[in-house]
Amino acid sequence: MLSKRPKGLLIVISAPSGTGKTTLTRMLLEEFPHMEFSVSFTTRPPRPGEVNGKDYWFVSKEEFLKRIEEGDFLEWAEVYGNLYGTSKSQVLKALNEGKDVLLDIDPQGALQVKENFPDAVLIFILPPSLKELERRLRKRGTDSEEVIEKRLKIAREEIRRAPLYDYIVVNDSLEVAYARLKSIITAEKFRSSRFLENAPFYIQDEELLRLLTGGEDGKEDTLRANS
Repeated sequence: MLSKRPKGLLIVISAPSGTGKTTLTRMLLEEFPHMEFSVSFTTRPPRPGEVNGKDYWFVSKEEFLKRIEEGDFLEWAEVYGNLYGTSKSQVLKALNEGKDVLLDIDPQGALQVKENFPDAVLIFILPPSLKELERRLRKRGTDSEEVIEKRLKIAREEIRRAPLYDYIVVNDSLEVAYARLKSIITAEKFRSSRFLENAPFYIQDEELLRLLTGGEDGKEDTLRANS
């Protein structure tokens, strides 16, 4: 029998700014004790109040480039002259410890992750409408008109990539959207291929395990024999 938790699930969530992604991911992390948020690496300097290892891992450009050469990023990109990336070694370490890992990244990075880690589960959060997204952005009262227009333009570009994700969730109601997210994660954890890989963790009965894992070698398939 397995003495440790099954390998964790890599969950990637993307959404246009103002869709409610931050609130939804925080709710997931609060409810699921074995879920860990992946902290990205960046070459930009920390802003006031930011903590190394919590908000980002702040590293030099030289160290970042070295990690690229060593193949240590599941995804990385340059944004406004600064480099951002997700460490493969840190993610794999957490997954192998039985932790689910949550990534909050844009579609460009999400699709890189899927290419490098096909088992990742990609979820895109949609607003109920672009009009509602604009209303939410204006309600925050933190952005100028220029910034709001830029966010809406980027949102349209990101939404075009939503069909490339495994799942799409509309955040028309926070409670309903959260319930949908939880159901996706639960279903993925019990997908037959994942379940069978970790069957001894869930099942104590040895006969049942043998039937599930093909341990009854040489036995006739009675379903086919009777068909």
